[in-house]
Amino acid sequence: MKRKLLNECVLRFPALSRNESISRSAAAAFAAQCDPAAADIAAVKIAVSEAVTNAVVHAYRDKPAEEKGIVEMTMRLYEGALLKIIIKDKGRGISDIDRAMKPEFTTAPENEERSGLGFTVMQSFMDSVKVRSTEGKGTSVTLEKQLSTYEDEK
Repeated sequence: MKRKLLNECVLRFPALSRNESISRSAAAAFAAQCDPAAADIAAVKIAVSEAVTNAVVHAYRDKPAEEKGIVEMTMRLYEGALLKIIIKDKGRGISDIDRAMKPEFTTAPENEERSGLGFTVMQSFMDSVKVRSTEGKGTSVTLEKQLSTYEDEK
């Protein structure tokens, strides 16, 4: 069943670590329009943070700070409080998505502390996580969450 789109917002920002907090806040504010449970807001913020961090850290890894690419975050709210957030970059891409989504897999160099749990964390907080990627062209991560609203609890 196709749901009616109620609202949409698109943000574009440089792939810089300092913009991760902006993405979390924007996702929380966007989701708040349907008065969701606090736990759902927290889950969305965590998943978005992981997805954006992946784009910031991995997509443009070989580029100097002044040449970092753009991260695009599209937030959509559908009737029935279904939230969909798509985070895209035009960076290096992922050569093996199945492998990348396994816990503790990381492409970070050995001298860099990275846990390799980003996709696992996203999956634990969202109802659906879909990843599409092409090497050299970028990655798209789609997060979906059926929000529990205040109205549901009445």
